Amino acid sequence: MTAGCVSSDFEVETLAKSDINQVSDIHIDQSLILLKDLTRKLYKMNSEQLARAPGSTIDTQITKIFQCPPLEPLPIMEGKKSTDAILLAFDEKFAGDRVYALMYGLFTMLHAAYNQKCDLFMLDFLDAQNLYNSARNIEILVWRLKTRYKPDGSLYFTTNTCEGPVQNLSFERLFGKLISLQDTMALVVAGRGDRFIKEAVHMAGMAFFPVGI
Repeated sequence: MTAGCVSSDFEVETLAKSDINQVSDIHIDQSLILLKDLTRKLYKMNSEQLARAPGSTIDTQITKIFQCPPLEPLPIMEGKKSTDAILLAFDEKFAGDRVYALMYGLFTMLHAAYNQKCDLFMLDFLDAQNLYNSARNIEILVWRLKTRYKPDGSLYFTTNTCEGPVQNLSFERLFGKLISLQDTMALVVAGRGDRFIKEAVHMAGMAFFPVGI
């Protein structure tokens, strides 16, 4: 699997400072909408995971996951955040809510890509490489969702389904939009400082790339 390329058709230089601020605001808002949509769909397709959080609803879990600054990991997650939390969601021995661990990990990884900031008043402190790496990590996550099986032979997460002659690919579309947003933001940040993004080439299943280090 090769990493998606950042489109060179997007001319950052043509944007005024106010335009860039608007781009960043829209990007963050749209990313959060996509993350919440993905979480809701995952819970609906994997309802047994919600049962691992007695007394919780999909809405209460979404509220807990998407706090900024993020809440501390659940005790059962043993302090894991970002890609470590994502990996925990695929751990055979993990007895907690896998959807929570997965989406909390994805959210905290993206939060780390924004240098742990909840509000963006200027973009100069952001690292384009972190944003780019976060997009590649989402690609790796999508691959894991389709290829990681439990000992009983079933996938850890049910996502896309085949109902009749038409395959439901709503998850892939949402993840694709999220990847595109991260790549665009990486390009905006790189263009502001004439910074170089080292494009990654990786085999499917490779370890996640560092973000926020």
